[in-house]
Amino acid sequence: MERNNGTPDTDYILLGLFPGLQHIGLLVYLILVIYLTALTANSLLICLIWVDSHLHMPMYFLLSQLSLIDLVYISSSVPKMIINYSLGKYSISRIECAVQMFFCQTLGGAECILLTLMSYDRFVAVCNPLCYPLVMSPKVCLLMTVVSWVGGALNSLIQTIYTMHFPVCGLKEINHFFCEMPAILKLSCEDTSDYEMTVVVVCIVFTLIPFSLIMASYIRIFFTVLRMNSPDGKNKALATCSSHLTVVGLYLGTATVVYMTPGSSHTPELDQGLSMIYTILTPMLNPIIYSLRNKEVAKALRKILERKCTLM
Repeated sequence: MERNNGTPDTDYILLGLFPGLQHIGLLVYLILVIYLTALTANSLLICLIWVDSHLHMPMYFLLSQLSLIDLVYISSSVPKMIINYSLGKYSISRIECAVQMFFCQTLGGAECILLTLMSYDRFVAVCNPLCYPLVMSPKVCLLMTVVSWVGGALNSLIQTIYTMHFPVCGLKEINHFFCEMPAILKLSCEDTSDYEMTVVVVCIVFTLIPFSLIMASYIRIFFTVLRMNSPDGKNKALATCSSHLTVVGLYLGTATVVYMTPGSSHTPELDQGLSMIYTILTPMLNPIIYSLRNKEVAKALRKILERKCTLM
């Protein structure tokens, strides 16, 4: 492949997961298993929520949107990575790279917004249960979904266009398994420090502010739960909230390190490891965590399995 300095029409080279690491094939096969698990679990959870009328509630509607985001999110990077490894072909065109970056940024931003709105849903449900049907009406839930997707898409469109406009010098080798913005910026001939400061500001909006709002919601929830007289109600509330906080910690914590700290302060290997957590591991864990810790979801799954056994 021809690699000219600064020419926009040449392909990038995705070096893939941890270049030079021995037995990388085992890691790729493990990621394939994780991907298939995430694909199955998220699809199953979406189907359960839409089929079972008992799950037609705001919390589960938002959860179905989270599963949809995770489904597309993990599919934006993993299939391309596995195909590249299997065929031994690591090139990706400039347009393909931009499209992949756009989808990953869109879904990442949408998930940040949605996790914040889900914490607000739990705050209203636990702290103001009498107002819950009015506050979390179907129209409000739909609006929350639209805000998540549109907010993520608009931010991603701006970030993708601006990132891809920087000229690239030398070998266009991306030390990553997908086209992630920090990895692309490292290839630029120009000084990107001013833009990286803008990225930090955007990350404050999409990670630190959501994290602060989520923590504020759960602090209020925690003190409300402590005053509950019903042990069952207390356990149910704590189980739901702890599941949500686990997802938030895994997702926002790792993304903050990658996007809000200077690229020179951490290695490409660390970036890849952290990226694997929020792009591959979290999409698999989300449906599993919510399913195992949620009695309604488990009950809906048992009902469908029993129905299938009866038909057989």
